[in-house]
Amino acid sequence: MTDPVYSGMPATDLGTEGWEKPWSGTNGGTCIEAKKLPDGRVALRQSTDPAGPALIYSRAEVASFLEAAKAGRADFLIA
Repeated sequence: MTDPVYSGMPATDLGTEGWEKPWSGTNGGTCIEAKKLPDGRVALRQSTDPAGPALIYSRAEVASFLEAAKAGRADFLIA
């Protein structure tokens, strides 16, 4: 059986409740929204396109990214 939740699926298929903006800048409201899924995975979507694609990451992938970002290893993205 195929997992009904997949990266690139329409974010609206994950429902409208539970999406959060854990961080926001002074960019005029363009933010990344996150939703924790029942199985522990995390969905991300663009706030300006809430019906657009959702990127799905495992808990381990999100934890790894956050740890690296906190350690400064993602600073090259904004340098």
